[in-house]
Amino acid sequence: MGEIHEDIALRDRAPVFRSREEAGVLLGRYLATFPRLDDPLACPIPAGGIPVGIAVARALGCPLRPVIVRKIQIPWNTEAGFGAVAWDGRVFLNEPLLAGLGMTPEQVEAAVKKAQGNVRKRVERFGADRGELPRFDSRSCILVDDGLASGFTMAAACEALRPLRPRQVIVAVPTGSLSAARRVAQFADGVICLNVRTGPSFAVADAYEEWYDIAEKDAIRILREAENG
Repeated sequence: MGEIHEDIALRDRAPVFRSREEAGVLLGRYLATFPRLDDPLACPIPAGGIPVGIAVARALGCPLRPVIVRKIQIPWNTEAGFGAVAWDGRVFLNEPLLAGLGMTPEQVEAAVKKAQGNVRKRVERFGADRGELPRFDSRSCILVDDGLASGFTMAAACEALRPLRPRQVIVAVPTGSLSAARRVAQFADGVICLNVRTGPSFAVADAYEEWYDIAEKDAIRILREAENG
C-alpha cells in the first residue's frame, strides 16, 4: 500500500485552485521535490487530466503519454459508475456496489460494452496506441487526473499499468476525497493529493474557481499543441 502525501495547509479547503492549469503547475512543483521519481513519465487521463498532466510534464521535464480509462456508467445515473474499462479492454467491476444496484445481467453487459466502445474510440482519437510514444516499462509512471471522487477509475488505471512493468506507479491529483485517496493507495506505490477533503460530500469541481467540462476535441487540441511545442 502506497503512502498518501498532501499539502496539509490545503486540507478541507475549497475552492483552492483557479483552474486545472494552475492546479497542474502546483502539482508539478510538488512532484519536482518528490525524491523517489526515477525516469518519470506523466500519464494523464483524458479529458480533465490533460491540462493538469501537461503542466506536470513541463515541471518535471519529462515525456507525456495519455492513458485511457473510462467509468462504466450506471444507466439511471450516468455521473456515477460501478466499474471501469482500461485502454487494454480489461474490465474492473466494483462488486460490492454492483451487488446493491439491482441491475440485471443484460444491463450490466450493455453498460460494459458501451464503456468498451468509448475506450476504443478514445484510444484512437488520442493516439494512445501509437508505437512511437514513450514506453511504460522501468519508469516512474505518474497517473494524473483533475481529481479523485470515488477513486475506482484511477485504481483501475493502476491495475492496468502493472503488467507493463513500470518501476513504480504514482498517482498525482490536485484534489480528492480522503476515502478515494485511501482506496487508490491500495493499488499505487504512492498517492499525491494536494487538497484532501474529509467532509461527508465531495465534488472535484468544488476545488476550482473556474470549472467546466472539457470536450474531447478540446482535450485533443490541447494535447497536440503541447506535443508540437
